[in-house]
Amino acid sequence: MADPRLQLVARHIRSFPDFPTPGVLFRDITPLLKDPDSFRASISLLANHLKKTHGGKIDYIAGLDSRGFLFGPSLAQELGLGFVLIRKQGKLPGPTVSTSYTLEYGKAGLEIQKDALEPGQKVVVVDDLLATGGTMRAACELLGQLRAEVLECVSLVELTSLKGREKLGAVPFFSLLQYE
Repeated sequence: MADPRLQLVARHIRSFPDFPTPGVLFRDITPLLKDPDSFRASISLLANHLKKTHGGKIDYIAGLDSRGFLFGPSLAQELGLGFVLIRKQGKLPGPTVSTSYTLEYGKAGLEIQKDALEPGQKVVVVDDLLATGGTMRAACELLGQLRAEVLECVSLVELTSLKGREKLGAVPFFSLLQYE
């Protein structure tokens, strides 16, 4: 981790053992959000990766409810793009498309407005953290219903031991920080 910006970001992620349940090591992004320099560094690093990987080929950034909303709009602005919302089911007005997925404790749903994207538009999905990959995979499926092209999924933090990137199949994935 030679990049000083990445070191700054890493210093602002804290860990809470046994939260929310015993045996879980929770990675907390709130110190990063409190510190403008580390937040700015995280956005800059993600934007640089996307510029290098996709050039000007991205049409929109799509953020996952709710912490993807913290990073997505700033990332979209940094790249000169628009931002679209992928919300928990029942939270968007107007016509929507939805998908459901399985959580470790039950089922959940995501939705997007039907007119959020046109067929063929190229999208990058952003969230704060990739754990088991279920929500990110559901978002990709949802975007597929609109016939958008998911270029990549990105997150600030990846919990590698949970193998979430495997659930994304052929969709490329990038994270700034990886933890077991």
